[in-house]
Amino acid sequence: MAKLNMVEAINLALREEMERDDRIVVLGEDVGKEGGVFRVTDGLQAKFGKDRVIDTPLAETGIVGTAFGMAVYGLRPIAEIQFEGFIFPCLDQINNHIGRIRNRSRGRFTCPLVIRSPYGGGIHAPEHHSDSPEAILAHIPGIKVVIPSTPYEAKGLLISSIRDPDPVIFFEPKRIYRAIREEVPEGEYSIPLGKARLVQEGKDVTVIAWGAMVREALNAAEQLKADKIDVEVIDLRTISPIDSETIAASIRKTGRGVIVHEAAKTCGLGAEIIALINEKALLSLQAPIERVTGFDIPVPLPKTEHYYLPNPKRIALAVKKVMSF
Repeated sequence: MAKLNMVEAINLALREEMERDDRIVVLGEDVGKEGGVFRVTDGLQAKFGKDRVIDTPLAETGIVGTAFGMAVYGLRPIAEIQFEGFIFPCLDQINNHIGRIRNRSRGRFTCPLVIRSPYGGGIHAPEHHSDSPEAILAHIPGIKVVIPSTPYEAKGLLISSIRDPDPVIFFEPKRIYRAIREEVPEGEYSIPLGKARLVQEGKDVTVIAWGAMVREALNAAEQLKADKIDVEVIDLRTISPIDSETIAASIRKTGRGVIVHEAAKTCGLGAEIIALINEKALLSLQAPIERVTGFDIPVPLPKTEHYYLPNPKRIALAVKKVMSF
């Protein structure tokens, strides 16, 4: 079994699904001849032709609006937004049309559309190229939001997203595009949407993360072994719908929790997770839930980006705080 990085795993998922279903089309800026800015779609146009892998103008609203029409018509489009910061012009289409079409048409139409985009910081990119807007998109009814944390997870979650009858935002943590290699099988396998993954079992404290932050959480958990703190790590996988039962079950077991995300703290997903814990596991808590997040500022430009992003040291400090409460 080949060991792939996330770029290769996503490319494999796209290739296999396009071979399986000729309704699938890929569209976006530079996705064809160039294979995308990160080469995620490399080789797809050569294999499937320009009618199924379509280079578009630099017009994000047009890309997503066209994909919406394709999906309602009966195709299964996969639209790429080159960087997550450029998804904001598409919010009109996503909120006002894509997320509402099933309800608006009383079920006559569905929208089997995937919007892929690299997201998050860690590669020293310019402004508008390092944001984490998952909480904004998770707030929109009718939209699923998926974020993988490893190559194996990326392939399985993308296959499920492509086959889902409803629209999915698929955020790919660009920081770990090529940072991790693991065995990824060829052929069909899928990971269900809406189900979190128990990455590591522990008895003392639960750390909840997603995307690139899962690796940071695992590194912190390894460091905390020296302090004899046994950390349970949960990878959310799907931001919307969120797996509240897995979160609550872990908190009931450990009694303590830390949430890690690189988006800004205020109104980030961490606050929603704390509300869920209060609703489902309040009486199990032995300490207030801590958040380790980005700061309430734009992501800094390259020289100071590492101060902004959560890291194992900050996570370990938060864990020690809840353990000493």
